[in-house]
Amino acid sequence: MSNSDNYEAATQDASTDVASFEENHKGLVGKFHDLLHTTPALVPLIVLVSAIILFGLLLGSRFFSPFAMTLILQQVQIVGVLAAAQALIILTAGIDLSVGAIAVLCTVVMGKFSFNYGIPPFFAVIAGLLCGTAIGAANGWLVSRMKLPPFIVTLGMWQIVLAATYLYSANETIRSQDIEAEAPFLQFLGTTFDVGGARFTLGVFLMIVLVAALAYALRSTAWGRHVYAVGDDPEAAELAGVDVHRTLMSVYMLVGFICGLAAWVMIGRFGSVSPSATTGVIGNIQAITAVVIGGISLFGGRGSILGAFFGALIVGVFELGLRMAGANPQWTFLLIGALIIAAVAVDQWIRKVTA
Repeated sequence: MSNSDNYEAATQDASTDVASFEENHKGLVGKFHDLLHTTPALVPLIVLVSAIILFGLLLGSRFFSPFAMTLILQQVQIVGVLAAAQALIILTAGIDLSVGAIAVLCTVVMGKFSFNYGIPPFFAVIAGLLCGTAIGAANGWLVSRMKLPPFIVTLGMWQIVLAATYLYSANETIRSQDIEAEAPFLQFLGTTFDVGGARFTLGVFLMIVLVAALAYALRSTAWGRHVYAVGDDPEAAELAGVDVHRTLMSVYMLVGFICGLAAWVMIGRFGSVSPSATTGVIGNIQAITAVVIGGISLFGGRGSILGAFFGALIVGVFELGLRMAGANPQWTFLLIGALIIAAVAVDQWIRKVTA
């Protein structure tokens, strides 16, 4: 046997060095960037804690009281639920301008089914949830099958749903006293209970449970990985075997369902059903604001539901803190606007350095 055919002999003189890679030593800024990239909710958490400490130092025990802290949660419960819905859409590189309007329509559906059709309030709530899910399915079909831009689809749906709300309700409001007397289940999520000096509502707990469930689903399930993949690069996701249409449909239908939950929270929070509730107009902007401040990228594929939740809390902290300090309300809008621009700038920096 020749040496060329004797493989054991031929490898006796081969190098025994193990392949190694040169370690890339990063500075403090590089390590901080890596931390932000792997933990998108870190920036809004830092801002939230800093804001709480700042207003706590300025206002003292008035702001740090259990009642004030839980009042923030009560004030942001509607926006927090809508922000969770909006975050799902933005993670897929879309945007939904109709979430607030869908929520208001669902409140009207719940009220009309209970008072005009004599349906038990429990089933009226289910009807409202189904209404939101159906509208979400329509949005999803137009985006995924018709390939229409999400911005255009949801902008048109926002106008359609607002008009349908006024037409269906005949612009009639169902008073809080009437709901309390005849259909108290509609106000169920407004039930309050005290723990020490803190006051909670069931709507707040619903918001927290919803955020926790969505955070788990996005982090630990195949569906969650598909959502991020579709938002990052839908063509690559499809080549990898992800059903893009089914994923988008599931996201938009879930968002519609969550808008129905927000409607139930709204009735509990306000007590009444009003087709002219401001949530239908500004709820969309409030939800987008919370999501952007929460560090979810408008380009899709990066972010955390927890970040959106922190973003909603940041807005609530600034609103309550400045109000208690006696500041002009316009300062709230100024600071929130600055936070939005800063959040987008940080996202662009993270993407640029990563690339």
